[in-house]
Formats: sequence, C-alpha cells, structure tokens
Amino acid sequence: MSSNPNLDDYMQKGMYGAKETKPEERRKFLGTLRERVVVALNQSQVIEPSLYEEITNAMKKNSGAKLYLNGHLDYSYLSKYIKEANQVHMEYTIVTNKDADSDIGLLIAYDHAINKENIYVGQQKTNEIEAEAFKENNKKGLFTAIGKWFSK
Repeated sequence: MSSNPNLDDYMQKGMYGAKETKPEERRKFLGTLRERVVVALNQSQVIEPSLYEEITNAMKKNSGAKLYLNGHLDYSYLSKYIKEANQVHMEYTIVTNKDADSDIGLLIAYDHAINKENIYVGQQKTNEIEAEAFKENNKKGLFTAIGKWFSK
C-alpha cells in the first residue's frame, strides 16, 4: 500500500511548517522578500544616534507597509524607529532569526511585490562621520609631528 502524497505533504507541513519560497532571501530581508521592500538600512546605519530622514519619510508615505527591525540589534538602537512608527501608526515587528543574522538593520516592506529598484539608503551620514574623524586624527598627527620637531 503506497501512501497518499497529500497525506505526506500534510504530515510534513504539520511537523516542519509550511514550505517557504526563497528561504535564503527571506533570511536576508528579515522574513520578507526583496521585491516587497520600500527602503532598507544596514545594521551600522541603525545604530547611528539620529534617525534617517529617508526612513521617517518612507513611514509617512507608505502607511500600508510594515517596519521590520533586526532583533539581533540592541533594543536601544531600535527604539527610536519604533517610537516613530508608533507616531505614524505603522505596524512593526522585531525579527530574530537564530539561524542567520542579516546585515540589514531595518526595512519597510509591503505584503505584496512593489519591485522598487533602489531600496538601500546611502551611507552619507556614516561617511560624513568618518571624514570628520579622519580630519581630527590628521590634526592630532600634525600637532604631534610639529611638537616632536620643536622638542628636538
């Protein structure tokens, strides 16, 4: 007697959950698919002290979308975005996948495909901070070199 394929599928689904399309993509995009994403920040951008204006604007313009936050980041970094989501009445979820840690820190996505080409926010703020730090280090290095020269 051969087993019924429908029964096998039902048993597999019961034991392991429903089969998931594009599991690797879902791990990267915090449980959703790339084609649904409006905008995304990587983890280093989320931990910056100030909110990204691109994210707050996207929250206001995409009221039917949802905010996904990477649960591997400390809540103190996520809270400013959660507060903003609450103010504009946007649903949010904190996603913690113990099997994989995505480099994405947060994203805003719909429950259907929108196929937006450019979803990543540029790291202009991070680059400005790094440029400022570089200038400061160069000043210190110059003053140290001048001090050594005069001390001779």
